[in-house]
Amino acid sequence: MKILITGAAGFIGSHLARLLVQQGHEVHATLLDANDTDRIRDLLPRLHTVLCNLEHPAEVDACLASVRPELCIHLAWYAVPGKYLNAVENFGSLEATLHLARKLAALGCRRFVGIGTCFEYEHGGSVLGESSPTKPVSLYAACKLSTALVLEQFARLTPMQIAWVRLFYQYGPDEAPQRLMPHVINSLLQGRKVELTPGEQVRDFLHIEDVASGIAAVAHSGLNGIVNVGSGQRVTVREIAEKIAAIVSRPDLLAIGARPYAPNDPMFILADNSRLRQNTNWRPRYDLDAGLRQTVEWWKARLPG
Repeated sequence: MKILITGAAGFIGSHLARLLVQQGHEVHATLLDANDTDRIRDLLPRLHTVLCNLEHPAEVDACLASVRPELCIHLAWYAVPGKYLNAVENFGSLEATLHLARKLAALGCRRFVGIGTCFEYEHGGSVLGESSPTKPVSLYAACKLSTALVLEQFARLTPMQIAWVRLFYQYGPDEAPQRLMPHVINSLLQGRKVELTPGEQVRDFLHIEDVASGIAAVAHSGLNGIVNVGSGQRVTVREIAEKIAAIVSRPDLLAIGARPYAPNDPMFILADNSRLRQNTNWRPRYDLDAGLRQTVEWWKARLPG
């Protein structure tokens, strides 16, 4: 199958591109920067790459006219750690997504899979299913939800099938070092104290390879509309930190409760992934303990010195 992936140089996109290439598909990938290929360097001989700024409609139109994909999996979105939640760049990502979907449909693309977020949902104490209430509290989440709503209506007007995957929390090799898991892992490996909140936030973490296989399972299925991709397994931030500390034998470096909770930090996020499980053959490869051990070993191999 001829597949177009946007955002293939990113954390999630690189793992998805690698999986789809391994499955034998003809994978075309848009790149914003020809030099930003660290995560996919090993894949470049087997990828068809094209430089394309998705916020420039003329470049998008030329790319799509050349590739004419049967399936498009769209991951590209402004996602700079620490900045993306309320960045005005989210508007550009929203507009680019809608233009991309409209042009794909006009060219006869059979299927479009967009990537949403669990932050589209209202966060309380309930497990989050696809029909759970939505209530974004950031510009990022509001733009993602807006895109999902527009695509839902557009799907009624086009033969192109449209699915919207809502991702929960990811971790694993090649994650941005500023994020929770890499920060804890690298700090402990290098003998630095880690100051954390009390850590009672419940989270749904899924290893990045299982995230990629979940997205691929949706893409290759007949599922349309909203589909959650998450582990469905609850774990607290404190438990994650303690598991990592046990793996590297440095529990003495954890300072639990040294920091206050961040404003708007939800206390409970857990996926109901039954729609994915019941309608595809997807099953996660890693449980949390195995995934953390693999991730620690990956970071350990990249320690400086």
